[in-house]
Amino acid sequence: MPRLGTRKLYHLLADDFKAMRLGIGRDKLFTLLRHEGLLIHKQRKYVKTTMSRHWMRKHPNLVKAKALTHPEQVWVADITYIATKEGHQYLHLITDAYSKQIMGYELCNNLNAGSSIKALRMALAKRQYAQNPLIHHSDRGLQYCSAAYTNILIANNISISMTEQSDPYENAIAERVNGILKDEFGLNEVFDDSKQLYKQAAQAINIYNNERPHLSIRLNTPAMMHKYPVGKLKSWKKERQL
Repeated sequence: MPRLGTRKLYHLLADDFKAMRLGIGRDKLFTLLRHEGLLIHKQRKYVKTTMSRHWMRKHPNLVKAKALTHPEQVWVADITYIATKEGHQYLHLITDAYSKQIMGYELCNNLNAGSSIKALRMALAKRQYAQNPLIHHSDRGLQYCSAAYTNILIANNISISMTEQSDPYENAIAERVNGILKDEFGLNEVFDDSKQLYKQAAQAINIYNNERPHLSIRLNTPAMMHKYPVGKLKSWKKERQL
């Protein structure tokens, strides 16, 4: 995790500092990293992958101001662009909004609904709390509005929710996951080929789920938070912190 944020880095190193009797607190770690030129600066790059001007049915937003209280209450879906020298690749993701665990993904060279369905089927296969009512939230892209996709949601008793404005913060958690994978795990680079990309993406998602602590889930890892939920988190809001 070479681009991990300083607060999370301090959380992982605090016990080692104490064992070695090093008087390094969080603020001192910030100062040390700044002095050594090691602070991470986020890189902003946005490529639109949503085609929302279509005739298919669009569903209302069901997650406005919704309190997140347990895993598999809300899943968020999104697609992000990745560049290779062979051409564009697209990462289709399904993430649990409560635990921030990536439940399913598909990496391919297209934006087809069938590719989003592969990510959805992976998520369904990994579901641990099938008894919980579940909402699937996404943008209004044609992949998520297609009958092939929505029929799977309906067949699994999953409610359908979509953004209502052209605002990425209506799907802020999904956008944040995209940003982490790109900013911290190098998926914003131009890869030599799809084989190299697929290997790095699989490694990134595994580390993201099982090793990276998240501030928004009390410095737990997504896998730990999914298995051992700790109760209510902050409400679903249209803000950058989610």
